Amino acid sequence: MGWPVAERKRGGSSPKEAASVSMGFAKTPKYKEARLWKWARETWMGDLSRASERFGRELWAWARCKGISGPSMKQLAQSIAALDARALGLHDPSSDTESPIFLLSTGWRAGSTLLQRILVTDPRLLLWGEPLGEMIFLSRITRMLSDSMCQKNWELWRNQDDLKEHSLATSWVATLCPPGDDFRLALRCLFDRWLGEPARRAGFARWGFKEVRLGATEASVLHWLYPHAKFVIISRHPYDCYRSLADAGWHTYFSHPDLPVDRAAPFARCWNRLAVSWSELPPGFPSFHVKYEDLINGKINFRKLESWLGIEIREGLALSASVGGTTKRNRLSWCERLIIAHEAAAGMRTLGYSDQPEAKPEQGRMFQT
Repeated sequence: MGWPVAERKRGGSSPKEAASVSMGFAKTPKYKEARLWKWARETWMGDLSRASERFGRELWAWARCKGISGPSMKQLAQSIAALDARALGLHDPSSDTESPIFLLSTGWRAGSTLLQRILVTDPRLLLWGEPLGEMIFLSRITRMLSDSMCQKNWELWRNQDDLKEHSLATSWVATLCPPGDDFRLALRCLFDRWLGEPARRAGFARWGFKEVRLGATEASVLHWLYPHAKFVIISRHPYDCYRSLADAGWHTYFSHPDLPVDRAAPFARCWNRLAVSWSELPPGFPSFHVKYEDLINGKINFRKLESWLGIEIREGLALSASVGGTTKRNRLSWCERLIIAHEAAAGMRTLGYSDQPEAKPEQGRMFQT
C-alpha cells in the first residue's frame, strides 16, 4: 500500500526511505559519541570519572570490610608451655638436625618472591611458594593451640595415672591423653611428610617455604616444631605493596572464599596485622628482617645473611632477571592512601615506615617482584 498523495506533498516519504534516513541519523550520533567519549577519557574529565568510580568502590569495600584477628602471643605461649610440661622427654634434642628456612612476608607484593629466588640460588635449598596458602591451615592450627583447654582438663591431664603402674579397668580413663611431646611430633610429622620429604626426594638437602599470610604467632608454632629453624622476614611500604597488587588485577584471598583482598581496606588490615605481630616476638627469636627498599637499593649484606642461614647465596644470578613486575601507576589515589594510612598506622610505626609518597617506579625497575 502506498501513502496518500497529500502525505507526500507535505514532505512525506515511503517507509523504506524513512528507515534509510533514520539509520543514517542513528549512525552519525553514535560515531560522534564514540569519538567524544574517547577524547573525554584522555582528559581531566576521564581522570575524574575513573577517580570517582574508584573512590566509590574503595569506600564501599571499607564499610563492608571484615576484621582479621588472630590469637595472641601470650595465649599461645601459655598453651605451648602447658603442652611441654606434659612431655616425657622421649625425643633427644641433640639428634634433631632439621633446620628449615621460613621466608615470611608482610602481605602481598612485598618482594618475597624476589628474595625467595635469591635464597634458592643455593642449589641445596628448596623453598616452596605459598603451599596451599589460601587454606591458612597453619593459622587454624595456631588458633587451635592457642584456644587450648580449660584449666580443669589441664589438671586432669597433668595428674592422670601412669599407664605402666595402674590398671586401666580401675582407673579414670575418661580424659586419658598421650604425652605432650607426642602431640608436637605428630604435628611436625605433617610438615615433614608434606614439605620435607618431597624436597629430599627431589635431591635438596634443606627445605622451607615462602608465605605472605603468616605472622609472629604462626612463626612461633613453627619454631616450636623446629627449634633450629631460621626465619627471614621481608616488608615493604604498604602504599607500594597495594599499588603493585591493585595494578596486577589479581583475585587474591587471605582465606578462600570468605576473605578476599580486593580493595585497600582488607589489604591494609592484613598488612597491619602481620607488621604489628613481629614486634611481639620474644627476645632471641631466630629472625632476620629485610626491607624491600634496602633490597632493591643494594643495602642488604648478603654475606651476613648467608652465614646466618648456613647457605651460599649468589644474589647476582637472581637480581639479573626481571620477573613478575606489575606496577603501572606512579602513585595511589588519595582515597586509597587515606584508607591505608588509617588502617595500617600501627604497623607502619612498628616497621619504621612514614606516611610519605610512594617510591618512584624507577627505584624498583631493575628488580621487579
